[in-house]
Amino acid sequence: MGEQVEIEVPGAGEVGGWLARPAGAPRGALVVIQEIFGVNAHMRAVADGYAGDGYLALAPAFFDPVERGVELGYGEEGFKRGRELVQALGVDRALAIVEASAARLRAELGDGGDGPRVGAVGFCWGGTIALLANTRFGLPAVSYYGARNVQYLDEPLRAPMLFHFGGRDTSIGAEAIAQHRARHPDAAVHVYPDAGHAFNRDVDPNACEPASARLAHERTLRLFGDALH
Repeated sequence: MGEQVEIEVPGAGEVGGWLARPAGAPRGALVVIQEIFGVNAHMRAVADGYAGDGYLALAPAFFDPVERGVELGYGEEGFKRGRELVQALGVDRALAIVEASAARLRAELGDGGDGPRVGAVGFCWGGTIALLANTRFGLPAVSYYGARNVQYLDEPLRAPMLFHFGGRDTSIGAEAIAQHRARHPDAAVHVYPDAGHAFNRDVDPNACEPASARLAHERTLRLFGDALH
């Protein structure tokens, strides 16, 4: 369903991306923001899934400014290398890629301001970048288990926002979740009691919790169905 594309990022050159198109006219468009493992087969499948839901979906290869074509596994070495690449990339370059990706999607849609809007959905590290896509660029956004969110919660939201957390996620405690509710009372915050971290990662049986993933996806589609028009 998807294809490899290049995204022009002002000041950073080109980065790759996986662009998935819906079968019919798009209901809107989404920047799909990866975990720390790159745009691997799982993230391409996530983008394809959103295309199946009717959205034009673009998953930029965020690590390309540091190392092209990164696709990491979920073992210890993958975690270690992913964290190194996140540190080397930095938040500013990540946000520049989000902004360029949103512009690419608007151009694809022919959106002059009156057509379908663009949103962002991100996972783990990408969940925090999705939050910043909302606060910095005004994109309706969904953050799945964004472990780095807390340091940015003082930034005001500029569009509809949804947070998903696993109740058994040891990297995001109850206090951190409570801070999301306190600082962003207008956002939807959902906790899935049977889920741990990365519960949407269906290729990883150690992480995925299918019932929670299905419910979170339904809620995600509901937010974008309301916000992107």
